[in-house]
Amino acid sequence: MKILVPIDGTELSHAALRHVIELVREGLRAELFLANVQPPASLYEWMRAPNPDALGHIAEAAGEHALQTAESLLREAGLDATELLVTGDPTHALLELIESEGCDAVVMGSHGGGGLLSAFQGSVSQAILHGSRVPVTLVKPPEPAEESAASEEAVADEEDEAAGA
Repeated sequence: MKILVPIDGTELSHAALRHVIELVREGLRAELFLANVQPPASLYEWMRAPNPDALGHIAEAAGEHALQTAESLLREAGLDATELLVTGDPTHALLELIESEGCDAVVMGSHGGGGLLSAFQGSVSQAILHGSRVPVTLVKPPEPAEESAASEEAVADEEDEAAGA
């Protein structure tokens, strides 16, 4: 099974990769593809550095930087992946990579904002979910430890109150 994992350098994309690593540890046989998509150079960037080669090197360096933590996570897990650095619109580039690499699935982070919030944000994950011909797994952000502990305390307090009533 070929799995595409978009990596943008955020904790959210790393959570998606951790999810895939866990699936592989549990026995899933998978060939991993880490994809980083750099947006095309803006007009301002073209004015500052009109040399296409320089802009290409800058985009490549930014992509490599975004993949560093993902590479570390894979090394720690003893896994390998094919790294794909591309430039373009993230949604279109990822959909093209799914096809060109023959991916069977996509696992990516999602803010979990829901329909209305996603419409305003122009969510790449939502666009991939709707545009992909292969299954897409959206990994929500991990719950912060403080919020989790506070939720557990609130449940315990409610249980104590219910037992005392």
